[in-house]
Amino acid sequence: MNPVNRPGPGIELELAGITATREFAYSLGKILKAADLLILTGELGAGKTTFTQGLGHGMGVREGIISPTFVISRIHPALGNGPDLVHVDAYRLGGAAEVDDLDLEASMSNSVTVVEWGSGKVEQLSDSRVEIMLLRPGSAETHEDLVFDFHEGEDDEPRTLKLTALGPRWENDGDLGALLTGFTNQATKDY
Repeated sequence: MNPVNRPGPGIELELAGITATREFAYSLGKILKAADLLILTGELGAGKTTFTQGLGHGMGVREGIISPTFVISRIHPALGNGPDLVHVDAYRLGGAAEVDDLDLEASMSNSVTVVEWGSGKVEQLSDSRVEIMLLRPGSAETHEDLVFDFHEGEDDEPRTLKLTALGPRWENDGDLGALLTGFTNQATKDY
């Protein structure tokens, strides 16, 4: 196994709610470059699409980011000189072979690719990636499945964000380090 693909240390942030989730994503979006791959994990309602909306705003792509659940993949073009945003929902995809059918490699070099439900399905797309897990209160990680005990009206509750940056792109990235340092002034811990 390539050392880049082994799980590494990460950081855990406690975010106050939807606004804080978008703010963190916005800040991350400002430092992303073409060919970056993000894999988002979290149960239904954890904030994966909300996170992607903030990310897109920070990247300066066209507004209107919604869940690509039924179309599987959407491209949000950059409004300036930055990269486009490719937003994928891999929930209904059976594995890496079905991801290959999307031909994401064709857009990787000039886009940031964000894949919801992509864990175990898209890691082969790049030797570097950022893995983000979003958890709501009451969530429990059980093996690879995420379970949430949903109570109506809790859509703006705090989120726990677990971020792991893997591969050569992120090894000495000062921008990511500065971003995480800024947010670690909140309640955070390494895991």
